[in-house]
Amino acid sequence: MTNLILFVNAFLSYLLIFVLIIALVIVACIIGVKWRKSKDAKAALNAGAEGQAETVGGNTAV
Repeated sequence: MTNLILFVNAFLSYLLIFVLIIALVIVACIIGVKWRKSKDAKAALNAGAEGQAETVGGNTAV
C-alpha cells in the first residue's frame, strides 16, 4: 500500500509539472503571435508611408 501511495504521489507531481510546462508553452505561443502581428502591422504601416513619400507629383521613384 505504501508503494502505491508513493507512486501516485510521484505521478501527480510529474503530471502537475507537465501541465505547467504545457501552459507556459501555450502562453508563449500566444504572446509570440501577438508580437508578430504587431510587428507586421507596423511594417505595413511604414511601407505604406514610404510608398506615399516616393510618389511626388505623379512621378514614382524607382
